[in-house]
Amino acid sequence: MGHLIPFWFILITVLWTGFFILEGFDFGVGMLHDLVATDDAGRRAAINTIGPLWDGNEVWLIVAGAAMFAAFPGWYATMFSAYYLALVLLLASLIVRGLAFEYRGKRDAVDWRRTWDVGLTVGSLLSPLLIGVALGGLLHGLPINSAQNYTGSFWELLQPYPLFTGLTLTLICALHGATFLCLKTTDDMRERSQQLARRIAPFTGAAVVGFVIWTHVTYSSKFFLNPIELLAVLAAIAAVWLVYEDRTGFAFAATTITIASCIVAIFVGLYPNVMVSSTNAAYNLTVHNTASGGYTLKIMTIVVIVFLPVVLGYQAWTYYVFRRRISAKEFATSPQERGVPKAGDAPAQ
Repeated sequence: MGHLIPFWFILITVLWTGFFILEGFDFGVGMLHDLVATDDAGRRAAINTIGPLWDGNEVWLIVAGAAMFAAFPGWYATMFSAYYLALVLLLASLIVRGLAFEYRGKRDAVDWRRTWDVGLTVGSLLSPLLIGVALGGLLHGLPINSAQNYTGSFWELLQPYPLFTGLTLTLICALHGATFLCLKTTDDMRERSQQLARRIAPFTGAAVVGFVIWTHVTYSSKFFLNPIELLAVLAAIAAVWLVYEDRTGFAFAATTITIASCIVAIFVGLYPNVMVSSTNAAYNLTVHNTASGGYTLKIMTIVVIVFLPVVLGYQAWTYYVFRRRISAKEFATSPQERGVPKAGDAPAQ
């Protein structure tokens, strides 16, 4: 069953990549929903662009964690022990986001809604930042001893490369969300989304180029960029150009490729390790010394082959059903906000 070990590493890479592609624009919309709107109707419209989608997208994170637990329990145990406090903060961020979606509209009070708006923004900002720091730390290295135990503190997780990885993924999510809002909104709201994307794009492009160069120079022995790293750079540059050209659909595709390439680059640089030990290279956790037994991998492979296509099919159908654009006028509370003239006003010419 040795061939199933690399298969499961690839599958976990795919799951993390899928999570960031789908939940990435969710995070971006959450970060930006208050900036692209001028009133409560606009904020509600922004939230409703991802309203039917966000909880399904988060399933990818759960499945990625479950796959790590099933296929590489040693990796799961050490990683979750090392990132214990960071994971608590991540869970708090995700919980606050979920509560904001569910509870924001439960009371018709300005302070109530603004409180949940702040929670949605902060939760959407912290989540990709924390996950990015965690993924960057896997490649950068953590103090791990010969018994595969983490021996450092929380503050040792906050090294420059992991922090920059988190910042880069957060910026990509913001641009990903801005281009998604351009695709899903209309009129003035779409224009504001486009302006916001133009402001974010240069910083995102620069961060991706810096991340790729840092990753390659530090964690690769080859002179030239590998195809995944090169793809990330080209996609980021293309995303910036397409945003300024107002080619929204292609810009969203470019941000999708950018975020996917960055995640894959981390895992490609990591393999065959799953966690690098900064204490001693001999203590590195690898796909072989952390993997489950052959029987477990075989059963889990059968489960994946049966159920993964069902999940993908259902999610594709969901995106098709909720594909239409959202207008802020749909959530207006007065006739004037909906564009209906007051009685006695001259009709528009």
